[in-house]
Formats: sequence, C-alpha cells, structure tokens
Amino acid sequence: MRVRGGLDGKAPDPLIPRASAAGITSEQPPSLAPVLAAVVIASFGALAFGYHLGVVNGPLDAIAADLGFAGNAGLQGAVVSSLLAGAAVGSLGGSGLADTFGRRTTLLLDALPMAAGALLSATATGLQAMIAGRFLAGIGIGLSSALVPLYISEVAPDRVRGALGSINQLVICVGIVAALVVNVVVPAQSWRSMFMLATVPAAALGLGMLTAPESPVWLASKGRAAEADGAARRLWGPAAAGQLADTTAAGGSSRAAPVGLSELLGSRSVRVGMTLFLLQQASGINAIVYFSSSVFEQAGIASAALASAAVGMSNVVGTVVAASLMDRAGRKQLLTLSFSGMGLSMLIMAVGLGLPSLAPYAGPVALVGTLAYIVSFALGAGPVPGLLVPEITPTRLRGKAVSASLATHWVVNLALGQLFLPALGAFGVSAVYLFFAGVCAATVAFTGSQVVETKGLSLEEIEYAMGK
Repeated sequence: MRVRGGLDGKAPDPLIPRASAAGITSEQPPSLAPVLAAVVIASFGALAFGYHLGVVNGPLDAIAADLGFAGNAGLQGAVVSSLLAGAAVGSLGGSGLADTFGRRTTLLLDALPMAAGALLSATATGLQAMIAGRFLAGIGIGLSSALVPLYISEVAPDRVRGALGSINQLVICVGIVAALVVNVVVPAQSWRSMFMLATVPAAALGLGMLTAPESPVWLASKGRAAEADGAARRLWGPAAAGQLADTTAAGGSSRAAPVGLSELLGSRSVRVGMTLFLLQQASGINAIVYFSSSVFEQAGIASAALASAAVGMSNVVGTVVAASLMDRAGRKQLLTLSFSGMGLSMLIMAVGLGLPSLAPYAGPVALVGTLAYIVSFALGAGPVPGLLVPEITPTRLRGKAVSASLATHWVVNLALGQLFLPALGAFGVSAVYLFFAGVCAATVAFTGSQVVETKGLSLEEIEYAMGK
C-alpha cells in the first residue's frame, strides 16, 4: 500500500491540506453538479427499497381477502417476510455482479427484478404469485441496498462523502413515508395500484443508469485507466487525478486472485462492517417500524396509524440532520451518540411500560419514547453503517464486504421480524425493550473500541488507520 505522508512513514495528518497528484489546490472546489446527478439517479434504488418495505402493511388484510387467505396470520406473514428473504439473496449476489460487470451496469440490471416483482404482485391472482412477486422485488431491493451506498461512496468527492452517503438512508426513509401516504390516500381495496406505483422508481433507476458514469474506482481496479480517468474528470473536474490516485492506491486491483471466504472474514474491516449491521438490526429498529402500530394500540393510543406516520416523519427529519453533521461531527461520534440515545429511549420505555404505577402514562411514554428512539437512530445508527463499510474496506474486498454486511442486515432483520411478536407475548414489552437497550449499550462499547473515524480522510488514509 502507498502511504501518503512524510518520509518517516507516519500516517498523514488529516488536518494538513492536501494537494492533488496533479498539483491542483483545493482553493476552488469543482462543481458538484455531475456528482449530485449520479447520486440522485442511484437513489431511485433506495426509494424503491423504502417503498417496497412499507407498501404492503396497509392493504395486507385486503390482499388476503382478495387472494383467499383471509384470517391466516401465517400466510400474511409469509407475504411480508418473502420480501426480506429475497433481499437477503439479492444482497449476497450483489458483490459478484458489481465486481464483474461494474457498479453502474449492475444497478441498471437491478431495475429489472424491482419492476418485475412489482408487476407480478400487482397482477397476482393467488398467494403463490404474490409471494413470488414479493420475493423477486426483494432480490431487487437487496441488490440496491448493497449497490447504492457502494456506488455513492465511489463517485463522491472526499470532502462531501459523508453528506452524500447519508442520502441513501434519507431516501429509504422517504420511500417508507411515501408508502405510508399511499396507504392512507389509496383505498386498501386498490392495492394493485399501490404495487404498480413501485415500478416508477425502478424505471427511473434503469433509465437514469443508461447515462450515469461508471465508478472511476471500479474502472481503475480493472486496469481500464483511460476510462477511469474520463469518468473521474466527468465527476470531479480538474482534481480528478488526485482523488483517483488516492482511492485506487487503497486496496489494490480486483484483477488479482479471487477473494476467498477466509480472506474476507479475516479482514478487520469486513468483520467490523458485518458486526455493525448485526448490532444495528438487533437494536430493534425494524421491529419498532414494523410493529409500532401494535405497540401503540397496546399502550392505548387512539390513532395508532397516525402515530406510525409520525414515526416515519421523525426518521426523515433525523436523517436530514445527520446528513448535515456527517462531515462535521464525524461517523464515530454520531454512532456513539445515536446508540446512546436509542438505548436510553428503550430503557425509559421499558420502565414506563413495565411498572403498574405508570400504567396511566403508558400511551405518552410509548409515543415519546418511540419517537426519541427513531430520531436517535436516524442521527447515526441508520445512515452511518452503510456509509462506513465502503469507506473502511479496500477496493479489492469492497464489493463482497458490502454484500456480506447487507446480507447480515437482512438475515437479522428477517429473524427479528419473525420473533418480535412471539417475544412480546412470552416476555412482555418491558423485557424485550430492555434487551434492545442492552444491545445499544454493547454497540456503544464496540464503536469505541473498533470503529475508526473516517471524516475528511481519503480511502487510502482510512485503510492505513484500519491497519488491514
């Protein structure tokens, strides 16, 4: 690895201004318009991700009645969980496609299962077709969950990589809120129209990627130097040579021998990424999102649907704030503050919902505690892991590392979705929330000992800080 810095081989001081390899200073940063255009196009994959997660919740009973499995909770659960199962498969397959065909081409291809899954669900005449459509759409959102943050991290300039990386999580939240709005505005009996709407972001992703630039980092890793230089200059302007030299120096070429499982799991950066996503999901976020209405109803809140909509909006607002702080406060600090706030919120709800003397206040405690948890999540635990994994992983391992981390995300997501309601019945909401609070506390400790700060560093400097 090429170490930037003094002749003594020490790590470079991130506070010292760096000149590019071409001798261009950073006094006049180039326009971000080409980068923003590429990020917006890729973000349609995140929009489809969020929409597919949320769209089925409102009309599920109407779907069950129309397709002949009304009253069967197990089959209704299969319709919901088939999306998550497909996402786990898609996220695992994303690395091979992205490393072989490129980030842009794979995102273009990703539009196909997203659109086909939505169409199959919209036209389903039976349970099997609905599950097949949801599974196919899941493959699409699994691919996008891995590819969108990877693509954004490789097309974004170092100085705004954190803010732009947060856009992925923000647009996922927007997609979830859009699904909630559609659930309110469109009658449940018109559920086929809800699924047809899911083809819009898929089509926008596919059409946009026809003209979007390929990742310069991937092109350089394949030895396609002229194409890499052209894509870099299109995105980053005159400073392209400097950033491209920095990013490709970190991690080597993917044309080397294939990455084996032992090498992948032997990398500290990969282990940190997988653990972060495991802890993110085990902290209870998707259990809260999926089942907030049930918890609110148990706590005596009159309009559980309206409270759930407030949860979605809180997620959006918190993520917007996180984007503004990402390149100032830093990833590690935001993670620590985020999981601390989540753990404290869970602890307060566990006490407030568990003590009989506080039963009259159960509704306000559940609503305020849940909103505080969601805002805390959005400030760091939501956007940071998806940004951090591509940053801390060398080019050679990056595609597979992101896929492994997102596969961990989806498997734990699926497990929590299946276990949350049975756990509530067996142990009660207070004990389950105490467990989530404990996971948050463990994540704060893990962040302090294992996560490195990447704010303002080039990908090469981050690799040096990780050590491996």
